Amino acid sequence: MKILDGSCLCGGIVYQISGPLLGVLNCHCIMCRKAHGAAFRTRASVESKHFRFIKGEDLLSYYESSPGERRSFCKNCGSVIITRFDGKPKYLGFALGTLDTDPETEIQQHIFTDYKAPWFEITDSLPQSKEFPKNFP
Repeated sequence: MKILDGSCLCGGIVYQISGPLLGVLNCHCIMCRKAHGAAFRTRASVESKHFRFIKGEDLLSYYESSPGERRSFCKNCGSVIITRFDGKPKYLGFALGTLDTDPETEIQQHIFTDYKAPWFEITDSLPQSKEFPKNFP
């Protein structure tokens, strides 16, 4: 597994991932759409032990978007970086768009498709789900 590097828009936060990416998907829930200002959030999970901040962890601010789910963002530029889950402390979710290194992975599916933006049409053949899949971390 190659090391993946990532950062926020202003470069104040820099991180590395040293393990496999899990559950790579496009989330169409309202919270992800609002947090990213886009039709969906492309995200992945990684085991917490494989994720480390190189610099700028003190620039993170956390927002509890739903009970037990804390999204972080850079205090300077607003980039959404990681999500922590009280119920799954072994894993972190992160925005794939913050990677500076090619993750060499593909999107596996779309989730929360009942909440997709009405102005966006899903045109690929990836599986679609109305909720978060039980088998994803």
